Amino acid sequence: MRPLYSLILAFIFIAGAEQHPAFKERVNERQLMVSKYIEKDPHMPMENGAVLEAMRRVPRHVFVPEELREFAYENRPLPIGYNQTISQPAIVAHMTELLEIEAAHKVLEIGTGSGYQAAVLAELCHSVYTVEIIPALGERAAMVLRDLGYDQIRLRIGNGYEGWPEHAPFDRMIVTCAPDDIPETLLEQLAPEGRIVIPVGNPYETQYLVVVKKNSKGRIITEKLYPVRFVPMLGKTMQSGEY
Repeated sequence: MRPLYSLILAFIFIAGAEQHPAFKERVNERQLMVSKYIEKDPHMPMENGAVLEAMRRVPRHVFVPEELREFAYENRPLPIGYNQTISQPAIVAHMTELLEIEAAHKVLEIGTGSGYQAAVLAELCHSVYTVEIIPALGERAAMVLRDLGYDQIRLRIGNGYEGWPEHAPFDRMIVTCAPDDIPETLLEQLAPEGRIVIPVGNPYETQYLVVVKKNSKGRIITEKLYPVRFVPMLGKTMQSGEY
């Protein structure tokens, strides 16, 4: 069996995501999703125009299994197979906002899953690297992202605990699965003045969303925000091929 970390999926994408018909499908539903669940959220209303526009643009239904697409614009996670989920739109938007992404940033995502979060990131910056440990999910996400024309996304099948050292350091990192503790390797691959948004905690205990910042001298500062529920981060102790 091939090692999970050894396969890098690189693609020549079609030019211009705007050309894909999915971007013109269910536009009103996306606008309602953003207005109702994100922009006017009673607990965390969002005013970041760039993130709001990214959420309005990315066709979430394309990333959802066909039998569940009718629910794509509801504010809830949905199963995508292999005991994994696509996160609810509100948490995707808030985690993206917390990153404070700039166009020139190089962003690393751990846990590609469906590919939806990577697409949202790609609406905001020129360079996205994403790592998925489950080959079938990574290959499926790669096909969707390729078809939509996201040519600034590079996807690797591998162990997220290892990051992507060949392309470090990264200005921003987002982790869409929960480790028990913040992986030291990711801290090492974070650029000075960089930040990580990551859920942390054992799946059988309370998990918290955490923002990690590295200052110009390399000092790490963490801020615990609020309770969340994410699938556990795989790879720390698993054998190749297990998921």
